[in-house]
This record gives sequence, structure tokens and C-alpha cells, in this order.
Amino acid sequence: MIKYFFAFIVFVGIAISGWLLHLYSEIRHDIDAIVNYKPNVTTQFYDKNGKLIANIFDKKHRLYVDYDNIPARVVEALVAIEDTQFFEHSGVNPDAISRAMIKNIKAMGYVEGASTLTQQLVKSIVLTREKKLIRKIKEALLSIRLETILTKEQILERYLNEVYFGHGYYGIRTAAKGYFRKDLYELNLKEIAILVGLPKAPSFYDPTRNLKYSLTRANQVVSRMHKLGWINETQYKEAINYIPTVYDDTLTLNKAPYIIDYALKLLKKDIPDIKTGGYTVNLTIDLEAQRIGRESLKVAYDKILARDAWLQKNSANNVDLNGEPVEEGYFIDTLNGALVSIENSTGKILALVGGINYKESNFNRAVQSERQPGSAVKPFLYHTAIELGYSPASQVADIGRTYEYKVGEEEKKWKPKNYGGTFKGVITLREALMKSRNLATINLVTDVGINEMYKGLKSYGITNIPRDLSITLGSFSISPLNLSKAFSLLSNDGTQVEPYLINSITNLKNETMTFEPEYKYISSPEQVFLTKSIMYDTVERGTGRKAKVKGIQLAGKTGTTNDNIDAWFCGFSPTIQTVVYFGKDNNTPMRRSETGGTTAGPAFGHFYKEYIQIHPEIEREFKKPEGVKTSIINGRKEYYTDKSPLPELDSIPTNNNSQQQNIQF
Repeated sequence: MIKYFFAFIVFVGIAISGWLLHLYSEIRHDIDAIVNYKPNVTTQFYDKNGKLIANIFDKKHRLYVDYDNIPARVVEALVAIEDTQFFEHSGVNPDAISRAMIKNIKAMGYVEGASTLTQQLVKSIVLTREKKLIRKIKEALLSIRLETILTKEQILERYLNEVYFGHGYYGIRTAAKGYFRKDLYELNLKEIAILVGLPKAPSFYDPTRNLKYSLTRANQVVSRMHKLGWINETQYKEAINYIPTVYDDTLTLNKAPYIIDYALKLLKKDIPDIKTGGYTVNLTIDLEAQRIGRESLKVAYDKILARDAWLQKNSANNVDLNGEPVEEGYFIDTLNGALVSIENSTGKILALVGGINYKESNFNRAVQSERQPGSAVKPFLYHTAIELGYSPASQVADIGRTYEYKVGEEEKKWKPKNYGGTFKGVITLREALMKSRNLATINLVTDVGINEMYKGLKSYGITNIPRDLSITLGSFSISPLNLSKAFSLLSNDGTQVEPYLINSITNLKNETMTFEPEYKYISSPEQVFLTKSIMYDTVERGTGRKAKVKGIQLAGKTGTTNDNIDAWFCGFSPTIQTVVYFGKDNNTPMRRSETGGTTAGPAFGHFYKEYIQIHPEIEREFKKPEGVKTSIINGRKEYYTDKSPLPELDSIPTNNNSQQQNIQF
């Protein structure tokens, strides 16, 4: 009988061993996911000053940390509470299993597990969390095998990056940043204890939801470390009594959603795993400038609504002074705007605001919306004339003309007007552009020739434009960002720059790709200065007066389209250029009172007023190139070059009604 009994035992042993081998053969490839651990890692975007703009991820927010950067105290605390014999066992802990079995038998149910950290890692990555014997056996088999492939340190690194710490945080570095706004090396003992205590029940112990229970669990960790002799009495008491500040932040921490949307659009094509590859993306953005940009748009937006409210309150017979209906909510639902600010010399985008409120509309008007620039195109027309030898003192006729043309067989007439309906006869280019005279501009384009003007606009990067007089009034579509590129010709002294958003991208291997400015020489600084001087006058005493800011010289141009559908202000200081746009998303007219100067100008001015407060060091005055000459004509300083000489003095009209003042360049 004894012989048969032993034979039976051997048979059972062989059978169990065979079954275990068979079971392992079915799951052995699962271990590859742990050995070749490549989790999805969050990409982080930073501004030019190293400030975090946003965390961008797909489903799981995880900030990876190498074992060498995990403080020893974190490892001690984790091992103390989860697996004291971690560095001694081979994947499973027989003593812990025995204790757990006895407790479970006594309780007639599952009340305690005996999983090692290795087993917990296996369960987290390749197995389910179901409490079944077969799952525990698989877990043990894989854990034993894993310990023969990876070092203890490699297992801990994977564990601390993989497990869930509540609140949407995967990995301990993510949790440290999220709950305490600290990196791992900055944590104190109590904060570490809170974190290592979370994986047992991450939702229940989440300190943003149940701080009391989270602290109780943390104190258990501290007490365990003290009992093991890993911390002294003083450290124990300090940690027990300490209550940390816990932050309930969003996962993305997105401070500039319009920026991040645009950056992702630029990166997705060449970097498909941009959301999961753990990249560090350094942007050209200045978060303070971005904040000021948002604020500037909102300030101007509120002024528009205030004017609208006043009209509704004070209108007679429900019409305004222009006979327009004054219905309630005329602007609220559809009015919006955009702002783009770049460095003149590089094209680096400092601020890009795609709308008044991202939560209400994520449509990025700075990039995606193409609207007619209206009179904002005029500086390019006048600069084309200056490139052909005209000067700011050259004459142009500000008189009306009637243009006849055909649409099919139908004969039509076009009789353009100035804003306000008046005309001044013969005036200088300076006054024509400064006061945004439509008739003078049309006559200038006619004198220079449509083809020359068309070639000029095309050379400035303005495309999809008609080859007729409608270009005079900016009757083509362009985005604020592309208009910014065109204006950089003037703000950067004749060398156009391509606006760009991304400074550098670094991957998890610490390999970095950097981006540099793109330049295109178009015109000389001397010729550009002539146009710039007129745009300076536009802000000082022309249509852009509401954009003027004390303490800094600004040059700019208003833009208003037919029926007041679009309102622009485009301009620059000696170092920074800004384009502001306002209009209704449904492309219907605003009130006739809403012009580029009134609507967009205040946003432009507010931006520079606030910007110089935080950047008092920026350059405040324009510099005149050596090749620019000056002369006094009709009591005021005028500029000219060899290429664009002054006309004969007796041909310059004297306008006694105009206010004359010197340009302080």
C-alpha cells in the first residue's frame, strides 16, 4: 500500500508539474510586456521661460521617472508597507502566503492577499484583478520567471511608473507633481508615505477626496518604517504630525488651449505619437504675454458689448443714429476675435489667442479663420509705391471716380467712397495712409498699375488675391497668422520672418530637435522706414489713435471692411508685432460704429500697455537707418531716400486745417 501511495504522490506531482508547465507555456509570452516595458508617457509643453503650459496624453497621464532619480526614501517607504522582504524573495513570499491562507480560512473568505511587489506589477500589466486561484497561480509563475530576467531595481522602476495613484495619476512622479506640485526629490516623509499608501485603494485614499483616510494610511506607512528601525523617533513624530497641502488640479493643467491645439496640429503629422511618446516640447510662447493677449481681447470685447448695451438703452424707435435696428443680443452670440503677437526679428510667436473664451468655442480664429483685411492691406500698397520711387510726401488725388465694368452682358458701375463720404482733393501719401483714405488709395493703385501692386502683394506672401481694383479695399481672405507674416516685412525692417511656435522637441532618449527662424529679404530698411514713419503717424494722429500707449512708440494700421463685417488693428513696437481681429462668426455686419480703430485698436493698446509693465527692458523707440534723409516741408519733418526722393517743394500742398507735428524717431 505504501508503494502505491508514493506512486500516487509522484503521479500527482508529475501531473501538477505538467499542468504548471502547460499553464506557463500559455502565458510565458505575456512577460515580454513587462521586460520590454514601454508605457504611454505624457508629453509636456513649456513656454520660452520654462513654465509648464500643459500635459498632453492619451487616456493615461504618466510622467516617467528612471530608477536613478527615485529617492531611496521612496523605495524604503514602499517596501516597508507593501513587501518588506522584497529584496530577499524570488518573486513570491511563501511566509506571506501562509499567513494569508490562515486568515482567509478563518474568515471563510478572501480577506488578505500575499502579493509581492513583483506580483502586483505582473497583475497591473498583464493579468486581470479577479480574485481567482488560477489567476494567482499565473501571477506567481510569471513573477518567479520575471525575477530571473530583471533586477530588483528594474522591477521597482516599472512598478513605480505603472501603478495607479488615484485622481487620474499613473506613476509616482505624476502623483507627486499632481497632489503636491513637487518633484520626487522635493517630497518630505509624510508626502512620500501618502503616495506609497495609495496603490492599495487609490480612489478611497485619494487625498483630494478623503484626506482623513489618506493621512491615516500614511501614518501606517510611517509607523511601519519606525517599527523596522528605518526612521528615528524624531523623524517619526514629525511625519505623524505633519499635514501637507494637497492640490486638486486638472490633469492637463492647460494654461493656453488655443496654443496647444495649434501645436498638436503642427506636430501630429511628423510625430504621430506626440500624445504618448513622453516628449518635452519647448514653445516660443511667453505665458505672461499669452495672459495679456487674452485679457486684451476681453477688454475690447467688453467695450463693444457696453456700447451695444448703451445703444439698446438710449436708442429711439429701436434704431441707432445710422438707422440700424437695435435688437437685444446683437453681438453676444456671434462676436469674437483673435490676437497674434510675434517677435519682430525672429517670428517667434509670443501670444496666440484664438477667441474670447475657449470653453465656449475652441475654433481658433487666429489660425483657422480667413477674413478680409480691409484697409489693413493699405500699408503694403503704399510700400509698393514707395519701392517704385514714391515718397511719403508724394501727391495722390483724393477724389471720386466712377468705374464701369461688366458681369456677363450686364453693365455695372462702381463708385467707391471714403469713410464719412468726404474727399480732400490732392493730398500726400502720408496723409492718405494715415487717415486711411479709400479714394486716394484707389487712385494710387490706378497710377502705379494693378500689375505692379499685384506683384508687390505677392512678393510679401499675400496670395489668392484678385488682379483688379478690389485689392485696394482688401477684398480677399487671410488669417490673422498669415497677415502677421506679411506685416513682419514692415516690423522687421524689410526682412520678412515666418511666424513659428516650436523652439525644440526632446524625446525620452534625450535627443533634441531644434527649430530656427526663417527669413526672406524683401526690401531695404531705409525704404521700409518711410512706410513705418507713416504708420507711426497713424497711431499718433490718424485712425489708430485709440491704440496709442504712453511710454512706447507704436506704428500700426486700422482695417475695416465693407459693411463693418471685419475690424483689424495691425501694428508693432520696435521689437514686438501684434495683429488683432474682431468680427462676427456668422460673417454678418457689426454696427457702423465698430471700426478697426474703435473695435480692435483698444485691444492692441491694452496689450502694449500691460506688456511694458512686465517687460520694462524692451526697446521703446524706433531707429532711423543711416540712409534716410530728412527735410522740413510745410512746417513738419519729412523723410526720404535716394530711391524715394521728395517731390518739388512747390508741388506740395499746404493744408492749414491739418494738425502738424514732428515725428520723434
